[in-house]
Amino acid sequence: MKAFTVWQPWASLIIAGAKPYEFRGWRAPRSLIGQRIVIHAAARKIDFEELTVLFNVLALRDKSAQIARAAAETCLFPTLAIPVLNRALGRELPMAAGIGTAVLGEPRLGTKIAEEFGVPRANDSDRDEHANWGWPMLDFEPWPEPIPMRGAQGFWNWPTPEQFAGEI
Repeated sequence: MKAFTVWQPWASLIIAGAKPYEFRGWRAPRSLIGQRIVIHAAARKIDFEELTVLFNVLALRDKSAQIARAAAETCLFPTLAIPVLNRALGRELPMAAGIGTAVLGEPRLGTKIAEEFGVPRANDSDRDEHANWGWPMLDFEPWPEPIPMRGAQGFWNWPTPEQFAGEI
């Protein structure tokens, strides 16, 4: 099975169902569309400044228009995202580990996703070059426990049970 490394808290947001799209500057390989992939949480430290801003915007319950716009621009579902962001603020998210799987859907242009949400741009980071393509993350399945593993850029092969057994 192929694996894909995603920075935290975004990996956990995918597995929680709070992040329906993973944005990338490139289209996912056709051979992987419709396939189940492992979502791997990177070892990279969480950007707590970015996390705090995101949490504060999504948690502003008295400003529903602002919440709706922030949710649309980030393509996050606030009610599912806030508990994950709370865990991230408490440094409770797994790092350098596989955390579950999702089915990779048919990629969509970021501009089309933005139109659907009624915003000028749809992007889950401040890096606009990463918003060219939105990869739907479907039928996510969290694992009961994270599986420690080094990640890699792009898609990479998740070890088979036999390969895991050889490492013990």
